[in-house]
Amino acid sequence: MTQASPSMTPQDCLVALMITVSVSDATIRTEELLAIEQVVNQLPVFAGYDPDRIKTVSQTVFDLMEEEDGLDALFGLVREALPDRLNETAYALACDIAASDGSLRQAELRLLEEMRFELDIDRLHAAAIERGARARFAHP
Repeated sequence: MTQASPSMTPQDCLVALMITVSVSDATIRTEELLAIEQVVNQLPVFAGYDPDRIKTVSQTVFDLMEEEDGLDALFGLVREALPDRLNETAYALACDIAASDGSLRQAELRLLEEMRFELDIDRLHAAAIERGARARFAHP
């Protein structure tokens, strides 16, 4: 198995989850990549984060997704490095990336369901986060 960096930062975890949602349907869409870049460049949670790390984190995700239990390994890394207080932030960012191209595919929906479980997001909170993402990325 490919080794991830010894210690992911909380921001690395957020990026990894966004990338994972983007690749979940086997196609990385331009809208999703632009949304990830915009999130990293604008949100306070990424203050001081080196955007060049996105490439390294992306490669870690790609390598893990090639492994049989790669998603479980990724969630293990996230559990180790992401403070609980950022779990809802992580889920909200993942929902935004999933919604950014204007449609949600089955693979993305299944992954979001798994993220809700892994991040221990209350179902009512998850519904509000999901509704917010749909509203932000609605097309006319």
